[in-house]
Amino acid sequence: MTSHPAAEAFGATLTPGTRPTVLAVDLMRAYFDPASPLNLPDDGCLHSAARVLEAARAHDVPVVHTRVSYGPGGLDGGVFFRKVPALAQLVGDSPMGELMPEVAPRGDEVVVVKQYASAFFGTTLATTLHARGIDTVVVVGVSTSGCIRATVVDAIQHGFVPLVVEDAVGDRAPEPHWANLHDLRTKYAEVVDEPTAITYLEGTS
Repeated sequence: MTSHPAAEAFGATLTPGTRPTVLAVDLMRAYFDPASPLNLPDDGCLHSAARVLEAARAHDVPVVHTRVSYGPGGLDGGVFFRKVPALAQLVGDSPMGELMPEVAPRGDEVVVVKQYASAFFGTTLATTLHARGIDTVVVVGVSTSGCIRATVVDAIQHGFVPLVVEDAVGDRAPEPHWANLHDLRTKYAEVVDEPTAITYLEGTS
């Protein structure tokens, strides 16, 4: 049996397509309000995400948002809702579930409401993107080790090229953030910085 060095076994380069969308994952108040148990230690990713959205809008690249909301008592959250008690603050139209003003959706932008980590699981996201001819998903949002990772893995499984904007995603600690970006880069996505993402969006007009 022939062995292959890790450098050859993983990490081939995916070429982004010409029909991207920017997917803003769960940029809700729950992640940026110090009163929330989900609060992130640094809101830099929010401002980076806002700049990526601004570039997308300036060049007619569609933007899709996701947020989390549960029915009474989390009845549609299943085992996940039981595993993560902090999700209780996202029942109904809670203020913590509001999307941040810096990245607020415009009237012509889709907002996907989800109950689980992946933006694709149990939602119409994949069919919506396929119907629009989208081939590449530029991902911003939170959290890197949770909803970003789950969404990116599902994106590639649905046939989209995922680009994760490393400046525009965040987590509750640096260790899971960087470990998951490394693993996503190795197996599931291209990980790019904010200037590279914006240059790409500008070039798809």
